[in-house]
Amino acid sequence: MIPFLDIKAMHAELKPELDAAYRRVMDSGWFVLGREVEAFEAEYAAFCGTTHCVGVGNGLEALELVLRAWDIGAGDEVIVPSNTYIATWLAVTAVGARVVPVEPTANGPNIDPDRIARAITARTRAIMPVHLYGEPADMDSIKAIAGRHGLRVVEDVAQAQGAKVRGRRCGSLGHAGAHSFYPTKNLGALGDAGAVTTDDVALANRIRVLRNYGSRVKYVNIERGFNSRLDELQAAFLRAKLLRLDGWNQHRRAVAARYLDRLSGIPGLGLPRAPQWAEPVWHLYVVRTPRRDELMGRLDRAGIGSLIHYPIPPHLQQAYASLGFGKGSLPLAEAMADTVLSLPMDAYLGLDAVDEIARVVRAALA
Repeated sequence: MIPFLDIKAMHAELKPELDAAYRRVMDSGWFVLGREVEAFEAEYAAFCGTTHCVGVGNGLEALELVLRAWDIGAGDEVIVPSNTYIATWLAVTAVGARVVPVEPTANGPNIDPDRIARAITARTRAIMPVHLYGEPADMDSIKAIAGRHGLRVVEDVAQAQGAKVRGRRCGSLGHAGAHSFYPTKNLGALGDAGAVTTDDVALANRIRVLRNYGSRVKYVNIERGFNSRLDELQAAFLRAKLLRLDGWNQHRRAVAARYLDRLSGIPGLGLPRAPQWAEPVWHLYVVRTPRRDELMGRLDRAGIGSLIHYPIPPHLQQAYASLGFGKGSLPLAEAMADTVLSLPMDAYLGLDAVDEIARVVRAALA
């Protein structure tokens, strides 16, 4: 059996560090917005290369609170990828703004800067690129476009902790970065958790107020806020894992390189190929094939896990039926949804397991 993701192996190796983190929090008697959160915020900001990090409840709320802190709302437009998980869109509509979906590049999963430029209107306030599957979007081009039009850029870094564009970490490339630490992420908590990274002190300070009921001083509420606070316990666990993140990501790169070597040349199988300026972290290893159902069946019978990320693009979800996007309105996102398949990928996947997966894939599609 080769599982799609083996979280248990990670936690078995980290058990002493995780147990120590648990004991620190229990012994402290302090469970919300304390020393562990402060320490993680400082350590993760340093890791990303930003001045500030603000811990919040989850990745979706990280995106939403950034938009709220920028006073984006009704009547405003935010450019989002057509090819993404629905959370990216949910953050925009949660603040009352309008999503403007833009298709991906022809050769990759991420939003196309040229199409972004054509989608900007007088109502556009922000651009929300996603570093999908752990592959960075073309942030240099996106920031240049935003600069010419006076727009804000918030990176969705949910799948790309540690990824780089020309040597700089994702989360430090826009005006803000929104991070998810859902347990399956490259840096995952043992529950929901998230953060915002930024060099903008005013933005960081306002998010600190918004996450805590609109309060900076206890029982003094200066605006209508929310309850979106990173737990002390999750922060302690994340601190232990952050020390291993670069090493885990390096192993994922070795796995991706092995996949590329073993899967190359299979007819009808599209393989991911990152741009030379990008250093991905391979949160997912996503191939494309029109014979996806057949391949999934063969993998399943061989005891190999696989998943589809994502089978229905946001514009075709019932949640957004009111926006009027019909089938065929965003054909590149729809083509991705119909053909993508994620093969096993994690920091503990052995290269011999990759060889076995590749053998089954080749036998199924040859």
